[in-house]
Amino acid sequence: MSSVARDQDVDIDLGQLARAVWARRLRILTITLVGAGVAFAGAKIMSPQYRSETRILIEPRAPAFANTQQVNDASAGPLMDELNIASQVQLLQSADLLKKVINDLKLYNLPEFDDAANGSAMSSILVKLHLKKNPLENPPEERVIDAFVERLQVYQVPGSRVIGINFTSKDPKLAAAIPNAMANVYLSTQSGAKLDSNSEATRWLEPEIEGLRRKVSEAEKKVAEYRTSHGLLQTNGTTTFPAQQLNDISAELTRVRGDKANAEARAQAVRNALSSGEASDTLPDIMSSQAIQRLKATESGLQSQISDLQTSLLNNHPRLKSLRAQLADIRTQIRQETQKILTSIENESKVADLRASELERQSDTVQATSARAGEDEVGLNALEREANAQRQLLETYLVRYREAASRADSNSSPADARIVSRAVEPVDPYFPKVVPIVVVAAVATLIMSAIITMLAELFSGRALRPVDASPEAIEAEAAVEEKHVPQAAPIAVAVRKPVQPSMLAVVADEDEPVAAVEAAEAPEDDNEFSIASVADYLTGSRAPLAIAISPTGDNGSAATVSLTRALADAGRRVILIDMTGSGYPTELMVEDQAALGVTDLLCGEAAFGDTIHSDRLSDAHLIPQGQSDVRRAMRGVDRLSLLLDALAAAYDLVVVECGSADVAGVSRLTRSRDVEIILSLPEVEETIFVALMTEFQAAGYERVVLMSGGEGAEQEFGRAA
Repeated sequence: MSSVARDQDVDIDLGQLARAVWARRLRILTITLVGAGVAFAGAKIMSPQYRSETRILIEPRAPAFANTQQVNDASAGPLMDELNIASQVQLLQSADLLKKVINDLKLYNLPEFDDAANGSAMSSILVKLHLKKNPLENPPEERVIDAFVERLQVYQVPGSRVIGINFTSKDPKLAAAIPNAMANVYLSTQSGAKLDSNSEATRWLEPEIEGLRRKVSEAEKKVAEYRTSHGLLQTNGTTTFPAQQLNDISAELTRVRGDKANAEARAQAVRNALSSGEASDTLPDIMSSQAIQRLKATESGLQSQISDLQTSLLNNHPRLKSLRAQLADIRTQIRQETQKILTSIENESKVADLRASELERQSDTVQATSARAGEDEVGLNALEREANAQRQLLETYLVRYREAASRADSNSSPADARIVSRAVEPVDPYFPKVVPIVVVAAVATLIMSAIITMLAELFSGRALRPVDASPEAIEAEAAVEEKHVPQAAPIAVAVRKPVQPSMLAVVADEDEPVAAVEAAEAPEDDNEFSIASVADYLTGSRAPLAIAISPTGDNGSAATVSLTRALADAGRRVILIDMTGSGYPTELMVEDQAALGVTDLLCGEAAFGDTIHSDRLSDAHLIPQGQSDVRRAMRGVDRLSLLLDALAAAYDLVVVECGSADVAGVSRLTRSRDVEIILSLPEVEETIFVALMTEFQAAGYERVVLMSGGEGAEQEFGRAA
């Protein structure tokens, strides 16, 4: 049963969901254990599957005989891209490779790879009903390959050039042998492809090389014949004879012209010295002449003697005259010798001039010859280019032929891949993992059971609460839902008890300020104050709380019990709180007079849910008076307002039977004046009614209703246990 109205905004009560799960914890735990047991049994029944893996690294590999330079060139080349790696993955799953592995390991003899030959009864039934294709219609080889592919997984390791080969089998040895066999067959196939390529290359290159050799020989023979016929003989391998001759004549002509210019300059210097009478012994050509040097020495000696004799002899002395005559003769000889040197230099200039003229004539002749040779070299260059092209092609073919021939050995052509991790025989099965399966199944069963329990709680409405509900209201709602309406108890005879003071009389001397509220309407018929009329009025009232005052004692409390039961019979969720001094409502509504109640709750000796009890004769609920000390409980009377707010959120109406309480005591229960005050007077005494009405209205309680017990109160007296 839920206290949420259909047109009321609601929220999910998470606390109620948790309490519902906790209340059914034994059932959920039992279901969880059953699920875990079923999972354990299923895991043990399943056949174990073993998995192993081989990993291959795709990389370019140089031949074993490759030198360092070749290895460096290979390593410097571009690495294989993603498309190349993906192609190798597809190659590992090719039918030809799988067939070779199947034949090498004789897998066609194993029942694991041909389950169709030993089909189950269920499979046969499905085939007969045409719900499944008959696997025996396929050839045995195709069935084996299909079973092989189902257990095989080839993939590229992300972010690398490594390919993984996984295989799953019931036999751990076979799970390790098949990936290793696939890797070996793959490497052998790749190496064999290289060998086939090298063999094809050598077979194709042999006739090509022979043809090129003939062509090269013919081209070189044509070049030699052309050179001979046109006189284009080479001197140093790059220059023809006419060109070399012309170069030599040009160099010699340049040298001769330089010698001529040099001789003319030297001759002019000597002439200048002779014509000006200056000393010529400073000229290089004069100084280099030995005759001049001897004459100069003699001249110097004679000059020295003349200087010595002039100091002792007169100028006309015969000795001086003889020496002066010898000196003049020596100087004449020096001049004559200088003239000879000049003549020699002039002869050198004339010879150089003649030599230059001859060289110029030869240069003209050689240039004409060289021009004719240049025209002939055009055809020679064409023949040489043809011969060089044929020669280079021949050399290229020879290099490739030698490389291909050297790689004819299987060890010289490794595959562009290598095994980096071989599969080993697994010890533990890949599937099933008993412990993880049991744990997952137990957790899943636990979660599903809890979810189903919470969904049932939601659909029943017990986990829904108004949006503005407080925590105390949630706790009150939970306590209400745990209660059940008992069967009607047998009717007994009760004895009228004397009037006792209300529990609120203990704190009646403590005043609290009161606030006025709007006036309420009285029952529709002012002349009718019966329990049924008051019940109808409260059903239409918007106040969640009704305070019942019984000035005459237990007979008024009995009328309040009748009112509560009438409201419950009308479909209202109603609870009665016994705040009387006698505890008479508790005596009327519950069988256990020692039940925990409001005093125990205020003293902290009972939980909230333990104080709510079901009425033995209706769907109403009751919070009894309790067993704790009233005075100690009333010290926490301020908590009563919180209790009432919580109950108001969980019930349609909360009725508080206060017995013979006064206005001061009632004011301690409520925070506002939005309550219904019911004066329960089975026998109306106008003096008491008017006095109470005046007091409550003066305190701000304007919704004061009179309820006369009538037959209903007498019936409750007769039903008391």
